[in-house]
Amino acid sequence: MINKLKVLRAIHNLSQAELAERLDVSRQTINAIETGKYDPSLTLAFKISKLFQEPIETIFQPDADPATTPKK
Repeated sequence: MINKLKVLRAIHNLSQAELAERLDVSRQTINAIETGKYDPSLTLAFKISKLFQEPIETIFQPDADPATTPKK
């Protein structure tokens, strides 16, 4: 999953620790989401969406499907 969490966090001048505290998760969770190592639960995605006042689909987008990606 591709996400804009790091960009939104920077726009709002929040550290990973500050964002984690607001979302009631660990800083490691925020880091894992930002680096694409972890996809948030639906509940957490809704919390992130509400915090930044952005639709979930603006923040999180699925990776391109290899089956539909044109070959070069």
